[in-house]
Amino acid sequence: MACRELLDRQQLWRVIRLAEGGIGLDQGMGRSAYLCPSQVCLDEAKRRKRLQRALRCQVADSIVEALERRLTSGADLASEAR
Repeated sequence: MACRELLDRQQLWRVIRLAEGGIGLDQGMGRSAYLCPSQVCLDEAKRRKRLQRALRCQVADSIVEALERRLTSGADLASEAR
């Protein structure tokens, strides 16, 4: 969504505006936006409010923080694997 790079959906994070209300990550039915799991794309999405535009609703800071935690935990796992 932020970098506009074409990737397989399994490599991307899915952010969903749930049909029953609220925002979810990875599972659920509703309007979706896909985001690369990289700091650059996450920063760009925050700066330009791309998630809000794509989902057509407000996205809570807690959702962005959850994505940032995923990013840092993924980096920790990669460093442990080496």
